[in-house]
Amino acid sequence: MATDIQKLMGTSEEDDDEEMDMDVKEEDDEDEENGGKNIAAQIIAGGGGGMASNNSDNQFQHQQQFQEQVTTPAGGARRSRPLEEKERTKLRERHRRAITARILAGLRRHGNYNLRVRADINDVIAALAREAGWVVLPDGTTFPSRSQQGSRPAGGTSAAVTSSSSHLVSQQTPPASLRGVSPGYQTSVEYNTCRMKGVFMPNPSPYDLSASTQPQIPAVVGEGGEQTESSLHIGGSMDIINDKQIIDIPPIPKLPERDFAGTSFIPVYVMLPLGVINMKCELVDPDDLLKQLKVLKSANVDGIMVDCWWGIVEAHTPQEYNWSGYGRLFQMVRELKLKLQVVMSFHECGGNVGDDVCIPLPHWVAEIGRSNPDIFFTDREGRRNPECLSWGIDKERVLRGRTAVEVYFDYMRSFRAEFDEFFADGIISMVEVGLGPCGELRYPSCPVKHGWRYPGIGEFQCYDQYLLKSLKKTAEARRHPFWARGPDNAGFYNSQPHETGFFCDGGDYDGYYGRFFLNWYTRILVDHGDRVLSLAKLAFEGTQIAVKVFIGGTRQPVMLLN
Repeated sequence: MATDIQKLMGTSEEDDDEEMDMDVKEEDDEDEENGGKNIAAQIIAGGGGGMASNNSDNQFQHQQQFQEQVTTPAGGARRSRPLEEKERTKLRERHRRAITARILAGLRRHGNYNLRVRADINDVIAALAREAGWVVLPDGTTFPSRSQQGSRPAGGTSAAVTSSSSHLVSQQTPPASLRGVSPGYQTSVEYNTCRMKGVFMPNPSPYDLSASTQPQIPAVVGEGGEQTESSLHIGGSMDIINDKQIIDIPPIPKLPERDFAGTSFIPVYVMLPLGVINMKCELVDPDDLLKQLKVLKSANVDGIMVDCWWGIVEAHTPQEYNWSGYGRLFQMVRELKLKLQVVMSFHECGGNVGDDVCIPLPHWVAEIGRSNPDIFFTDREGRRNPECLSWGIDKERVLRGRTAVEVYFDYMRSFRAEFDEFFADGIISMVEVGLGPCGELRYPSCPVKHGWRYPGIGEFQCYDQYLLKSLKKTAEARRHPFWARGPDNAGFYNSQPHETGFFCDGGDYDGYYGRFFLNWYTRILVDHGDRVLSLAKLAFEGTQIAVKVFIGGTRQPVMLLN
């Protein structure tokens, strides 16, 4: 009783002596009450021969006087326990509480049991029972879970945690079946709140796993075989435990988990700084980097992610690749038993939001661009964007005898051959392929260097001679050669849609020419992605490939390709 009062009222440790006094006083009162009842019972039953011969009125008065003499607090017949016995009881209680405190401390420290500071022996027993797979209800009723019932012999023992703080009660309970219960339960649990002798039983959450290792939802429906007022629509078996009927509900189907590399957890990779490798393909600070990698290892991350910049590896001469810095980095990762995700970065680093380093495209590509600036994306005003190569040269041999797609493929094939052992050992778990500005499959329509600011709509980037040639060829195939032009009413970088004649409601985008132009413009983007990824699949056969796309104004979503 004192333990229950302590749990409900949240008493502090300073009240322990008062609680023990209450326990001792309670035992005295109980003994006196039981003693008084025994004496009164003997007299009422006719323990004295003379009492049975009196009339009923005299017998009642004599019994009443004797009971008052026994139970009156001020009466001389009241018994009291010696002080020495009370002190021994207090010492035993202190000793018991000290042992309980040590048990709780050990379970919390070494067993990871979630026990409150003021927990008692009931909490310990309930935690151990749940660890063993049993179901423990808030009122102390304990019964085996469905998995244990399947292997339990008929007429087995069912344990129940009582309100006492010192022992368990085991009771033989024969199995019984529930009749009059609808078998309509299939995949979801729908039942009303049950009431039994004024105890409110709330609807438990199907995601509360504290009751058992499997999601079981027991519901008390009666006592002594009686049904409650609530109607139940549950199908399942039933056991009688401590004169209570408990419905054992089949487990709720487990939600499917997404498979990440054959495991049930989500792998965590940490992106390294963009400038971890300098323009000479050397590690900027190997010692500091090693310390940081060890910290990541101690944090139990799965691996790291790093950009392999085209402008660093193939910087000076076509098809001459320098992977030295990356090789040293990958060796550090291998020694720490981490994994790698690498990015084939075919774009320029610098000039965009969040860029703190500058890594341009290869020097030999920049030289070609000075004589032929149409290899870069171009807006309607003729401004060039050297952030990445235009998709118009994917099939044009303007890069020292190679097309842009061939340049990308040679780079990826060189990387695959250089680090073959890391692929074979599984150190390199994924390769992300850059497909445009910032590595994303999109047009560079919103360049900050050209004055764009959010939320401007940007401009079309299709005015280099190679994309205009493709547009002209497509328009002539549709027998509308005058459609071989970009829209002249699509606004500027910082315009709003309603301010333009092309994007406003009922604008040209929904006309014959508008639909033709937008279809061609998006097809160019999709075809570029198809070409590069088809070659990446050849270069990295058997390795997971990822691409970064631009959806809804965000840059983060990653598509995983098989």
